[in-house]
Amino acid sequence: MIKLIASDLDGTIIDNKHSIPQGNLQAINDLQKANIPFVICTGKTYSVSKEICKNLNASFGIFGNGSQIIDLTTGKEIARQILTLNDLELCFTTIKKHNLHVHAYTENSIVTTNLEYMDLRNSILFPNQIKFEIVDSVLDYIKKQNCTVFKLIVSSSSNLSPIKEELMSTTNLTVTHITKTGKYKDKIIDKEYEYLDISPLNVTKGKALEILSQYLELSKEDILSIGDNINDIDMFHSSGIGVAVNNAYDEVKQVANYVTSNSAEDAGFAEVIYKFIPFNT
Repeated sequence: MIKLIASDLDGTIIDNKHSIPQGNLQAINDLQKANIPFVICTGKTYSVSKEICKNLNASFGIFGNGSQIIDLTTGKEIARQILTLNDLELCFTTIKKHNLHVHAYTENSIVTTNLEYMDLRNSILFPNQIKFEIVDSVLDYIKKQNCTVFKLIVSSSSNLSPIKEELMSTTNLTVTHITKTGKYKDKIIDKEYEYLDISPLNVTKGKALEILSQYLELSKEDILSIGDNINDIDMFHSSGIGVAVNNAYDEVKQVANYVTSNSAEDAGFAEVIYKFIPFNT
């Protein structure tokens, strides 16, 4: 018996045009009627996700890939982890060395030198939901303003695998490498690129889901998770059932217990809900 549904947002509930299919909204509504808690589990920070959380009436939110866990019914913060100044300085040594594009997610803003990759995407999708600070130096601004930083995103049109290896050898952080090329191209900004998601050590969706399940006194077998991207794989490992929507990265499909017939555009999320949840009719 599934007692908790955890789902990614982009590419899972939200399609590549950044809209939510009606079938997915209906499935979420049916979960609420059945009193099954629904958890948004996203790489986005809370400041970026507030409005969509309200629209989806989620019970809990795992944000920044696990840097924040929030009870959305009460506003209580269950857990948080942030990058230390030492973490940031070590990262920026590598970033400056290779002249890479970077933006930082703070408590209520995105800090960057110019809008170019993921930060450009966010400025298009969330122009009024978060403040964009365009600065000369991201690190200097963070230091001067004493910002709380949940994560960094390093982006490039070149291969970032060597940069990930360098960061992993010089820092004690979580670094996830994601490619937005070929069939995974970013359709919002019509661009191919790669990015590194840099978070505090042991910050993953899976670890956050474990923390939340302990908080709610649930077992792994009580949880069903749904996703499409590389950062969702850890979430699958912390769930009794892990489901990849049809448009998911191939690596995600390989470790999923089930792959939907429908993509995000065709309400793949809803397909999962009605397959695994025995609603009373």
